Amino acid sequence: MEKKWKTALRRRGAELALAAGAAAVAAGAGLIYLPAGLIAGGLLAIAGAALSILGGGGGR
Repeated sequence: MEKKWKTALRRRGAELALAAGAAAVAAGAGLIYLPAGLIAGGLLAIAGAALSILGGGGGR
């Protein structure tokens, strides 16, 4: 079971880091001004989806 988690984390680690960073940026902007946090979160979600689609993983 632990091996499956390590394999999954190795495959999706970059995507998890991207999502965590985007959430942190959106939350920080939301602490300053809530609409800015919502807009930043939406833009980062769109950028993350585009990067995920374009990245593709290289067929590993």
